[in-house]
Amino acid sequence: MSKAGRLVVLVSGSGTNLQALLDASADPSYGARVVAVGADRDGIEGLARAARANVPTFVEKLGDYPTRAEWDAAIAARIAEYEPDLVVSAGFMKILGPPTLDAFPVLNTHPALLPSFPGAHGVRDALAHGVKVTGCTVMLADEGVDSGPIIAQEAVPVLPDDDEAVLHERIKTVERRLLVDMVGRMVREGWTVSGRIVRIGNQTGGEST
Repeated sequence: MSKAGRLVVLVSGSGTNLQALLDASADPSYGARVVAVGADRDGIEGLARAARANVPTFVEKLGDYPTRAEWDAAIAARIAEYEPDLVVSAGFMKILGPPTLDAFPVLNTHPALLPSFPGAHGVRDALAHGVKVTGCTVMLADEGVDSGPIIAQEAVPVLPDDDEAVLHERIKTVERRLLVDMVGRMVREGWTVSGRIVRIGNQTGGEST
């Protein structure tokens, strides 16, 4: 069996997407393993999940650095220590800067069908707009807000009695499954990026642009 892909997962909260990746990587056939978990704050459940799985962790707080550029450089350096094949932003509430984005492919998720409803309130905004179908997106992160090339999307129906919490939970269930599937396929099959088009499969591994 080929060497498992190395994942660094970044979290800011409960870490449910992280847990899904930890669970998937317990199966050797998945092809990837979480080698480190990073966070931008202490005392969160995502870090506790990593500790229970005996995965190394690190914390880089934005407030510990005089400038955003210094934090960008510091977190990129911490990520680089673990030599990841993929970085997964799993509920990480900071936009990563060029030091990370230029060095590693970074996956991110969003609880809406981009390019509709980007930003921090994708579920609330979709409900307010009255859409009948929303969903989730897995993308390659760039320096914008939910603006990177789309890897995969899946639709989720909006039901008449949905509020933000109920709808978001339904989306997150799909999001976890889609993220795990895409991460696994990318490390096993490879991928290419041409403009905004991401193609998975029929590659020897790694990213080309």
